[in-house]
Amino acid sequence: SYTAEALDILKGKKNRIILVQNDIDLPKTTVRSCLNGVLVQDKDEKTDALADLSNATNKKPTERELEDLIFASKLCKHTKSNTIVLAKNKQLCASGTGQTSRVDALNQAIHKAQSFDFDLNGAVLASDAFFPFPDCVEIAHKSGITSVIQPGGSIKDQLSIDYCNENDIAMVMTGTRHFKH
Repeated sequence: SYTAEALDILKGKKNRIILVQNDIDLPKTTVRSCLNGVLVQDKDEKTDALADLSNATNKKPTERELEDLIFASKLCKHTKSNTIVLAKNKQLCASGTGQTSRVDALNQAIHKAQSFDFDLNGAVLASDAFFPFPDCVEIAHKSGITSVIQPGGSIKDQLSIDYCNENDIAMVMTGTRHFKH
C-alpha cells in the first residue's frame, strides 16, 4: 500500500503504472499430481523466528549464527524436500534439494559450495526435517559447519545432539517441519 502523499507523487510521473495488491484468501492447501493420484498438503504458513528456537546442545549459537540460522531456515522452507541449506553471513552458500536422503542433499550442498569456492568454516546448516542419525551433523562438522537448525522430533535426536556436544557444534530445534513436495 502507498501513503496518500506517495500515491500523489507517483501519479504525477509520466507513463507510471501503479500496482495495487488486493487482499485475497489464498488456498490453505497445495495439490500436486503424482502417478495415479494426487498429493494434498497443508500450506506451510509458519516462518521460524528466534522465539521458536530451543537449544538442544551445550554450545549455544552466537548472535551471528542465530541470524544465519533463521535466514537459512527461511530459505529451507521454500525449497523442495529433502533439503539442506548452507549459509554464512546471511548469504546462501549452497543448497541440496529434492534428494531421496538428507545425506545426499547435504553432500550435494557441500559439493556445490566448494565448487564456487565458498568457505564453509563458520557456516550454518538448516534442514527441513529431523536427523534420524548423526551422519549429517558429522559430515557437516567435517566441512566446517558450526551451527545447525532443524525441527527435531526423531526418536533418535539424542544421537545427533550427542555428536554435536562432543564436537562443539551448536544445535537449535524449531519443532516445525517444512516439507515441500
